[in-house]
Amino acid sequence: MCDALDVSASGYYAWATRPDSATEQWRRELLSQIRAVHAEVKHRYGSPRMRAALNARGHECSENTVAELMREHGIRAKAPKRFVRTTDSRHQLPVFENVLDRNFEPDGPNRAWGTDITYIPTADGWLYLAVVEDLFSRMIVGWSMDASMESRLVVDALDMAVARRCPGAGLLSHSDRGTQYASAHYQGVLAGHGIVCSMSGVAQCWDNAPVESFFASLKRELVHDEEYTTREQAKGSIFEYLEVFYNRVRLHSSLGFLSPAEFERTYNQKHP
Repeated sequence: MCDALDVSASGYYAWATRPDSATEQWRRELLSQIRAVHAEVKHRYGSPRMRAALNARGHECSENTVAELMREHGIRAKAPKRFVRTTDSRHQLPVFENVLDRNFEPDGPNRAWGTDITYIPTADGWLYLAVVEDLFSRMIVGWSMDASMESRLVVDALDMAVARRCPGAGLLSHSDRGTQYASAHYQGVLAGHGIVCSMSGVAQCWDNAPVESFFASLKRELVHDEEYTTREQAKGSIFEYLEVFYNRVRLHSSLGFLSPAEFERTYNQKHP
C-alpha cells in the first residue's frame, strides 16, 4: 500500500499511531453524548433540541455541529406522518366566537387553555384522547382517554385540568367547533367554573395551533412507531409520554428550550 501511494513505511506508522487532536477528541465525546441523549429521549430530538439538551448538560456546541454529527452517523429524529382530523362541526348546536384570536402567548398560567381530541389506532379499535393545554407553558394540564368520542371524554379532561390547576376568574378555554365542545354537557361545566368559551373558525386549524402541534409531536415521537394490541396498552404508553416525558422532560422551542414544568417553576420563582 505504501509503494502504491508513494508513502514511506515510517510515515504511515507515524500517522497510524498519532493521537487524535483535541478537536477530534471533543467531537468523539460530543458524539457519545448525542447517542446517549438520543437513546434517553427515544429518538425524539432533532438537532435544535439535541443542541439545547447538550448545552444544558455542559457540552457547549452549535446546532450546525450537532446536525453534522447526527447526519454523518445516521442519527435521526422520528419523522412526522399524516393524520386524520376528528372534528365534526356539521351540527346545529350553538357555537362561540374566537375570543382567543390566535393569542397563543398569555402573560401567565391559567389565563388561556387550548383543548382538542385526536385518535390512537389499536388492534382493539380507536382510542380517543382529549387534552387540555395551558398555552402559557404548553403543559398538558388535563387529559382523558376512551373508546368513544362522546362529550364525557372532553368533560373528563376539563375536570382534571380544573382539579389540578384551580384556576381563578377570567380563564379562557379554546376549542374547535366539534359536537363534544358545543354540547350542553361541556358548556354547562365551563359555565359552572366561570370559564369563557372560545372556538376556532370553520376549517381553521391554525386557530388552535399549539394543541395541533402537541398532537403532531405525540404522533411523530410515539404513536407512529407503536403497534398497540389493546387500548389499555395504548393508555399506559400515552400516560408515560404525557406525564413523564412531555410535561417534565421534553424541551420546547417555544419556551426557550425548557420543559413545561421547568418553565412554570422559573415563572413561579419570579412571581411568588
